[in-house]
Amino acid sequence: MSDVQQRIDQLVKNNDVLLFMKGSASFPMCGFSGRAIQILKACGVDPKAVATVNVLEDDEVRQGIKEYSNWPTIPQLYVRGEFIGGSDIMMEMYQSGELQQVLGSNAGAAQG
Repeated sequence: MSDVQQRIDQLVKNNDVLLFMKGSASFPMCGFSGRAIQILKACGVDPKAVATVNVLEDDEVRQGIKEYSNWPTIPQLYVRGEFIGGSDIMMEMYQSGELQQVLGSNAGAAQG
């Protein structure tokens, strides 16, 4: 595993909710990243509780995350070490209620 893959792996494993995005939670720098933050807010997640990685600040991470997840686009959401998807998948999961369960923001949502 390359250095950048190890760095990404540590970030994914050490943060409950992690979003690789363009910009930051308070200042998203693309529409898809902004939408990802809005979806998390709609799920009841405090944006301050979300660890974010601005891929625009690190080209190695920007490329490396695509290889790490085998997913070609940014943003990418990880919850408790599991790759969830990009903003389109987040929206579909939010609309079905599945994302709220994954995030544990529904009362009584069980994680196995």
